[in-house]
Amino acid sequence: MTHPARDLMRTTTAALAPDPDANPLVPRIAAGTAPRAALAALALEQSWVIPADRRAFEHLAARSGTTDPEAAAFFRMLAEGEALAGDRLAAFARACGAREASYEPLPGCQAYPAYVAWLALNAAPADVVLALTANFSAWGGYCATIATALREHYGFTDEACAFFDFFAEPSPDLDRLAEAAVRAALHAGRLDERRARTYGRLLQHYEAGFWSALGGTAS
Repeated sequence: MTHPARDLMRTTTAALAPDPDANPLVPRIAAGTAPRAALAALALEQSWVIPADRRAFEHLAARSGTTDPEAAAFFRMLAEGEALAGDRLAAFARACGAREASYEPLPGCQAYPAYVAWLALNAAPADVVLALTANFSAWGGYCATIATALREHYGFTDEACAFFDFFAEPSPDLDRLAEAAVRAALHAGRLDERRARTYGRLLQHYEAGFWSALGGTAS
C-alpha cells in the first residue's frame, strides 16, 4: 500500500539533501579543530535564530488555525520546541564563553530566520510544512555530529550539549503531524509541490550560508 504524503516527504527530502562537503564548520567541530570562538559565535547566532523562528511558527499556526488545522498543529509543536531549545541554549553559550553584549550578528547567519519570517507572512502553510520537513533532516544530522564532538573533543557536559541533543533526537510526534498536514493538503488540493520545493531549496541555501558565515569565525 502506498502512502502519497509519506512518499512525497521522503522524495522531497532526498531531492533537497545538501552536499555533504558544503558545510565548512561542522566537520571541523567533529574533528575537534574548530576554535572555541567559533562555538561561541554559533551560540550567539542561535540566540537570535531561535526566538525569531519561534515567533514565525506561532504566526504560521495562527494563520492556519481555521483553514488548515493539521498544519496549525505542526507549527504549534515547532514553536513549543523552539521555546524548549531556547531554554537549553544558555548552558551551551556559557560553556564556550559567549559574550552577547559585544557581539554583532552575521548577515549570512541571519538570512535563514529572515526567510522563515518571509514564509510565515507569505507562503501557504502546507507548502511550508513540506519545505521545513526537508530542511530539518540536514539540521538534525548536524546537531547530532556537534553533540558528539562537544563531548569527545571539548569536554562539554550533558547540560552544555542539551541544545544539540534536543534537535538531534528523532521526533516521531512531529513527523506524524507533518505527514498529517501534507496528507490533508494533498487531499484538499491545496499543496503546491513546486512551490514547496522552491521554498525548501531556498531554506537549504540559507542554511548553507549560515554555516559558511560561521566558517569564517573558525579561521
